[in-house]
Parts: sequence; structure tokens; C-alpha cells
Amino acid sequence: MQIEQSKTQYLLGDLHGDFISSEIAETIQSFLTIENLYMAAAREITTKLENLNDEYKITSDRQPIHQIKMRIKTPSSIIDKLIRKGFEVNIQSIKEQLNDIAGVRVICSYIDDIYALADLLVQQDDIELLYTEDYIKDPKPNGYRSLHLLVTVPVFLSRSTERIKVEVQIRTIAMDFWASLEHELVYKLDNEKSDEILTELRECSEIIAQTDVRMQRLHKIVFAAPGSG
Repeated sequence: MQIEQSKTQYLLGDLHGDFISSEIAETIQSFLTIENLYMAAAREITTKLENLNDEYKITSDRQPIHQIKMRIKTPSSIIDKLIRKGFEVNIQSIKEQLNDIAGVRVICSYIDDIYALADLLVQQDDIELLYTEDYIKDPKPNGYRSLHLLVTVPVFLSRSTERIKVEVQIRTIAMDFWASLEHELVYKLDNEKSDEILTELRECSEIIAQTDVRMQRLHKIVFAAPGSG
């Protein structure tokens, strides 16, 4: 099967040569169609969160969401992940085996906002919660903290409706600050410095987590004060 040259780089990325069979070519060509499903699902989740944020503005005179980021994995990264994990490279594997094709990251001001937004999101009638990973209460060994939800949301097409998985990550500004810099620093690490840097990063994560707790406490004190609204 021939793929238009203008699409080759987008579809294949760094994958090239004899390794790309006609079957894989057909799969990535088909992904151009289903990619829209994941983009639509991520937009749907984003809209729901924005609506909740707007409601908070009216009812509580504050907006808990600082920022929302949305991303969709590229076809080349999807194929690479399927191959690395030993799954067949086809549309069925993409839908059944991969949970992070569509991702929405929500940056909140306070820890309580994370759990409040998560509860409100999964309580909506058309949202199905598949599982939760709470890396705030149980951080990863490297110090990473965030609340991860895997949900499905219906995407309505002209002739059908499909439920599409979206990974939702909800974290505070401080957690996102640490995660962003940790990713950048670890990517540049060499073996000689790795143990020292990783230990320092874990300690920074603890300090940031303690700061989050203190800021949450201050928030409760201020909003509980007479005349605070």
C-alpha cells in the first residue's frame, strides 16, 4: 500500500525502511480516521472541566483550575509502543491495549481541588471511570505526584457512537512544576551524576509536597474567615 509522501513523516516519524510492511502502512493510514475520535474525546473532557471551572466562578467566586493541557499521541509513537510491548500493530490493539493515546492534564491551585474536580467529573452520567491511580497519597519512587484517572467518554459521529478512553492527570501547580523540571533534568542525566541528582529530586518533591499541604491549610483559614465569602 502506498502512503502519500506528504503524510509519511507525520505517520511514520523515525520509523522507516523495510520494517514498515504493507500491513503496518494500512494500519497507520487507518489511524488518520480514528485519530479524530481521540481528539474529539479529549476535547469533550476538556469542555466538561471548563464548564465545572466556570460553575465554581459563579458559586464560589473562585476558579480551581489554573490550566488545562490536551495532547494526542502521534501515529509513530503509538506504533512504537505497540511493538515495544509485543502487541499486534492494528486498530483493535490501539483501542484495547493503549490507555494514553488521548490525554488531558489539569493543573489546580490546591490539593482539595484535585479530588473535588475528579469526583465531579466521574459523577457525570456519560463518563465511565475505568480505574484511578493516586500518586498523591502514594507517590512514585522518584517522587512523582499526581492523580490519574482513566475514563471513557462517548464520541458521537454521523452514523455511530464510540466510547473512547482518555487519561486525565490532575495535579497542583507545584506538582506540575516538579514533574516538568524532573523530566527535563533526568533526560539529560549521565551515569556519574544520576544517584546524586535523583536523591536530590526526591527530596525536592518532599519539600514541594509539604508546601502544597501548607498552602492548602492557609487556603482553608482564609476562606473560613468572616467576610471572606
